[in-house]
This record gives sequence, structure tokens and C-alpha cells, in this order.
Amino acid sequence: MKSHFVFSKSQRNGIFLLLLIIMGLQGAYWFWPLSSEVSLTNQQSLELQQHQQHIDSLKLQAIEANKPKQYPFNPNFITDYKGYALGMSSEEINRLLAYRKQDKWVNSVKDFQKVTKVSDSLLDTFSSLFKFPDFITNPKPRRTFSKPKALSFSEKMDLNIATAENLQKVYGIGPYYSKRIVAYRETLGGFSDDVQLNDVYGLEPDVVDNIKKQFTVKSPKKIAKVNLNTAKVTDLSELPNLNYEIARQIIKFREANGNFSDINELRSIADFPSDKLDRIRLYLTLQ
Repeated sequence: MKSHFVFSKSQRNGIFLLLLIIMGLQGAYWFWPLSSEVSLTNQQSLELQQHQQHIDSLKLQAIEANKPKQYPFNPNFITDYKGYALGMSSEEINRLLAYRKQDKWVNSVKDFQKVTKVSDSLLDTFSSLFKFPDFITNPKPRRTFSKPKALSFSEKMDLNIATAENLQKVYGIGPYYSKRIVAYRETLGGFSDDVQLNDVYGLEPDVVDNIKKQFTVKSPKKIAKVNLNTAKVTDLSELPNLNYEIARQIIKFREANGNFSDINELRSIADFPSDKLDRIRLYLTLQ
């Protein structure tokens, strides 16, 4: 027994070292798999988290794609349904509808809020979609015209030498009508009287008055007048503002009533263009 349990110092050190080795291996056996398992679990958790984030992002994309698209709109035409969809209350919608029934228009975000009395927070959610007409958002600059002073005959420009650019200085005359006036003047060979401006197609009477305030005929074209009491149908039908049928009615009237003593008697003829008599008389004489 003594030989089995009594050890020398070197033997005891050997036994102690052996025990330490055994304990170290045993500890490594227990702790190494645990560490590996924890590491594996953390890796799986990270992968799972990344996978979940990917799924969540796909869900958000699907939700965003399925949302009804918002298009710009004119707030003046908001209906009950559209108003409810925007989050407006019945009172707010009714205020807008009542305002529009007065034939009034909302022309800005500020006007819309003033009429409907919607809150700032609600207005911010859809005001970016408001689309007003171009003539409201980008109004064209208006041409400004100064009121012409009354000019004497000598101060006025000769209508027979005025250019299209000269005529455009008159309020109501743009490039189109100025060219039309010049073209009509060339057709006549020159104006004989200011009243012939009334024969320019499309010119309103007030625009003609504006022209005559700054222009007048100073070098009238001489007209070879037709004797109303001796003229034939063909002679009269060639005059401005008369046609063959009117010319024939004039001859019939003269044959039935005798010679004309006054050009104003032409007003008695059926279908005669009495509103143009002031221009027609320029081409007629009773001699």
C-alpha cells in the first residue's frame, strides 16, 4: 500500500501537472462548443434580421405602388367626394361650393384657405397639387397705351402714308389689323376720306374713332364719281359696297320715281345698305 500511495516530490509534481492538463482539456471540451454555438446563433440572427429588413422594404414598395396616384388639380372644381378624400370637412367643402356659385374663382393657395378656412396642417398635405390656369400663374404682360391727347388737323399723321408700325401705336390696333388697314388702302389706291376706315373688315367703331384721333386723310385719292341719274347697272355695281342686285334696284327706283334730287333718297330702296351710305356717296354725284 505504501508503495502505491507514497510519492516522491517529482511524482507529486507530475500528478499535479497531469490533473491540470485533464482539467484544461475538460474545460476546453465544455466551453469550445458553446462559444461556437453562440457565434453561429449570432450569425443566424444577423442573417434573419437582414432578411426581415428586405421583406419589410418589399412590403413598403408594394404599399407605395398600390397607393392611388395623386394628380395636380384645379381646386375650383373640388367635388364633395374629392373634398372628403382630401380630408376636408363638410363645412369647408360647402364654403367652397357656395363661393363658386357666386361665379367667383380661387386663384391662389391663400385664397383657397381664406374661403374654406381649412387648417394649415391639412392645407400642407395637398396644396402642392393645386394647379391654376396659366393665365393666372403666368399672366402675359399687357400692352400699355397712353391716352392720346386731342390733335389738330396739322398735328395728325396722313393716313395715306402711315405705316403698319405707325398704326400699331393706336389702342386696339395690333400687327394683324395694322397690316389689314394698309392692305385695304392699297386695294383702294389710297383713302379718299376717313370714313373708309369703316370698310376695313373687323375694325370696331371705337377703334376707328381711336385711329381718327391720331390720323386723317391729308392727301385724298381723287375719285371719278358716277352720276346717279345717268348711271347704268354695270356702272353702279362696280362701286364699293354695291352689288349687281342693289344697282338694279337703284335703276328701277329711278325709273319709277324720276331722277334723284338727294342721294339720301337711296335709303328708301329695299335692302339698300344704309349704314354704308357715307362711304357710297363718295363715289356718286347728281350732276
